[in-house]
Amino acid sequence: MTEPVTLEPRSDPAPSPTADRAVEKPIVVRGLSHSFGRGKLRKQVLFDIDFEIGAGEIVIFTGPSGSGKTTLLTLVGALRSAQTGSLRVLGQELRGARQGWLRKVRRQIGYIFQSHNLIEALTARDNVKMSLYVQRGRARRGARRKARELLEAVGLGEHSGKHPRQLSGGQRQWVAIARALAGEPRIILADEPTASLDKKSGRDVVELLQGLARDRGVPVLLVTHDNRILDIADRIVHLEDGRLSDFTDAVIAGTRQLMHSLAEAKQKENLAERVQAMDRDEFAELLERFTDESRRFLESTRLAEDEAFESLIDQALRAFTFKLGQILDAERASLFIVDHQNDELWLRVAQEEATGKVDVRIPLGSGIAGHVAQTGEVVRIDDAYADPRFNPAVDKKTGFTTRSILCLPIQDSSGRIFAVAQLLNRRDGEPFDDADEARFAEFVDSIGLLLETWSTLTRLRG
Repeated sequence: MTEPVTLEPRSDPAPSPTADRAVEKPIVVRGLSHSFGRGKLRKQVLFDIDFEIGAGEIVIFTGPSGSGKTTLLTLVGALRSAQTGSLRVLGQELRGARQGWLRKVRRQIGYIFQSHNLIEALTARDNVKMSLYVQRGRARRGARRKARELLEAVGLGEHSGKHPRQLSGGQRQWVAIARALAGEPRIILADEPTASLDKKSGRDVVELLQGLARDRGVPVLLVTHDNRILDIADRIVHLEDGRLSDFTDAVIAGTRQLMHSLAEAKQKENLAERVQAMDRDEFAELLERFTDESRRFLESTRLAEDEAFESLIDQALRAFTFKLGQILDAERASLFIVDHQNDELWLRVAQEEATGKVDVRIPLGSGIAGHVAQTGEVVRIDDAYADPRFNPAVDKKTGFTTRSILCLPIQDSSGRIFAVAQLLNRRDGEPFDDADEARFAEFVDSIGLLLETWSTLTRLRG
């Protein structure tokens, strides 16, 4: 793929079949169930499905083969008739809808299938042109030019005259993608779009879908087993045995794929920005939720080598530490890890580095944090440079000037001190007091559990 596909704004956006209704999300599913067969051979494959997808949102459905993912995709795409529940797409109720309405909905959807579904008798260019002919007023000359442009944009310009049998599996998939985009769709539905692609081409595909979602507000519903692309999702939904699964319960059951999906989904929430916008109660609630998930994760030890969850905890630690500094009106909040093996303190997180990483190491017996790590005492200091225990080395390395200090030990689940939490300099210039200490302590235990989870993951991953 030489450059991203550029889609112009729709010249004649298709009106919603129910334009007089209040604005609603493009995909709204309520109580959807589906079965195949009749009588004794009847088998239910979807059970009471509920979800919504908003404009510009990318939602990935994961789950084992046979879980109902493709069936759900074809129902949303108006390729099957909904049997029970409610399925609204682009403002149109699909259950019980007339075939004319279903065709109108289908014309506004771009479909990308794992099997490509190209017509063997047609060239790549003609396969793409077919999608353009269904648009009202599209001249054949214009369709030919648009088809050529789309194929060139996905790197297949020189292959536009070839038939599918003359193309590789990856090239056929790119033709299918170009065909899906040709009609300037209002929704993209993709079933394993990266299955026949290598790593780079797969990344090109998902970045193309991201661009559509971001630039044109096109919602994307994507079914995949490919863990390499989970990071593009705004949400990840797991489907198993025809039912939507609760991620945390699945983690406790020991499903690695679900744990990875949870981590990637939460990473997309952009924790650093989200946390900063919270008030104290909202922050406490989010911290409690992350703490509970960390506790459950530690109970599920066989998943403890999951890289995605490690990345999530790392991000959460930075975001939460930064927020603590704000709540307690401190100029800097820091977390130190006690490295007993090397007799060092590792400055793992610093407030001003909320979106990055720091790596400052000092001798374990040095400074206020070292004293707290060795004694387990809570220390408050009004004038750091007047205290003989204070080590100015970190100030020199970071360029920060410490005045007052509040430092608390953090114990792991066995009661061992393995980390230290520290606040520096109240912003009003006053020293830290009893109220600051009490408020800091409220959050330190939860922060400690997150930090212990991260430490466990790091250790197990070597």
